[in-house]
Amino acid sequence: MFQDIAIEDLSALRQAGSLVTIDVRSPSEYADASIPGSLNIPLFNDEERAEIGTIYKQVSVQAAKERGLEIVSAKLPAFIKTFAQIPGKRAVFCWRGGMRSKTSATVLDLMGIRTYRLEGGYRAYRQWVVSRLEQMELTPPAFVLHGNTGTGKTAILRKLHEHSYPVLDIERLAGHRGSIFGNIGLKSHNQKTFDALMSDELDRLEHAPYFLMEAESKRVGKIVMPDRLVAKKEEGKHIWLELPLEARVTHLLEDYQPWEHQEECLQSFRLIKARIHTPIAAEIEWALQHEEYRMAIELLLVYYYDQRYAHSDTSYDMDNRTVIKAGSVEEAVTEIQQLLGGVSNA
Repeated sequence: MFQDIAIEDLSALRQAGSLVTIDVRSPSEYADASIPGSLNIPLFNDEERAEIGTIYKQVSVQAAKERGLEIVSAKLPAFIKTFAQIPGKRAVFCWRGGMRSKTSATVLDLMGIRTYRLEGGYRAYRQWVVSRLEQMELTPPAFVLHGNTGTGKTAILRKLHEHSYPVLDIERLAGHRGSIFGNIGLKSHNQKTFDALMSDELDRLEHAPYFLMEAESKRVGKIVMPDRLVAKKEEGKHIWLELPLEARVTHLLEDYQPWEHQEECLQSFRLIKARIHTPIAAEIEWALQHEEYRMAIELLLVYYYDQRYAHSDTSYDMDNRTVIKAGSVEEAVTEIQQLLGGVSNA
C-alpha cells in the first residue's frame, strides 16, 4: 500500500534532493501554482476535469466517479509507463490529497511503483508555506545593494551567485524587475509561486554566514514581500553602488532589449508619462517610437528615475552604508567581493 507523507517530511526529502514531486492536477491548476520543481502528470486534463465537475454537481457523486473511472482506464498504460521512467523516490499530490492522488498512488502501488502521497495535497503545502513566511527566522545578516536604476544590482547579484556567494534574488523569484517596465520580456510569477520559491530559498540560506539582496520595495510587480524579510532588509548592512550614466544606459539596453519589445515599452511609458515634465515626456515618447532607445533611456533616468530614487534614498541610515564607485558591473562585482572578503565568517 502507498504511504502518506506529511509536508514537513516531504520538505526535508526535497531539500536533500532525494524526492521527485508529481502534481497530478490538471494543466491549468499546475500552471497557476505548484510545488517548485514538480512534474505535471495529470490524471485528467482541463476539459475532463470540468466534465466530471459538472456531473458531480448536476447528477451525482457516483456518476462523477464512474465517468472518472472511464477516463482514467483508457490512460492507465501511458500513465504508469511515464511514472516508471522517473528515477528515485516519488510523491504525488492533488488539490486536497483526495481522489486524484489516492487513485494515482493506488494504481502505481499495484504495478510495483512505490509512491508517497502528500497529506492534504497542494492546499496543505500552500498553508504551510504561508505560515512559514509569516514566522520566518532568517538569522544570517543581510548585505543590501542600493543604487540608481541601471546600476546593475540584479546582474551583480547573479554574477556573485555564479561565484557561490549566498544571494537572495527577489526579482528572479517574482519574475519582475520591480519598475513600471519590470515585466517586459519576463514571465511574472503570482504570489503563490513567489512564496513557494521564497520558502525554498530560506532552506538554502539557513546556514549561510550572510546573504546579499537588492533594496527592493515591499511590492515587486504584483507580489508582496514577507514583512519579516522587509524588516531584515531595513536592518541590514547597506552598499550604495554608483556607476556612470553611460554605463547604466548600456546595461539597461542589454537587459531590456527594447528593440524586441517596442510596443510594450511604449505602453509602460504611457503609464508614467503624466508624471514627467511635458516637453521631456514628448521627447521620450518620440525616441521610443523612432527606436532611439539610448536617448529614451537616458532621459528616463535623468528626469524620472534618478529623481525618484533620490527621494526614496532618505529613508535609510546614511551612516550605516558603504559606497562603491565603479565603471562597470564587473568592477562593482570585484569590489563587493573584496568587501565581503573581510566578513566571510559574519
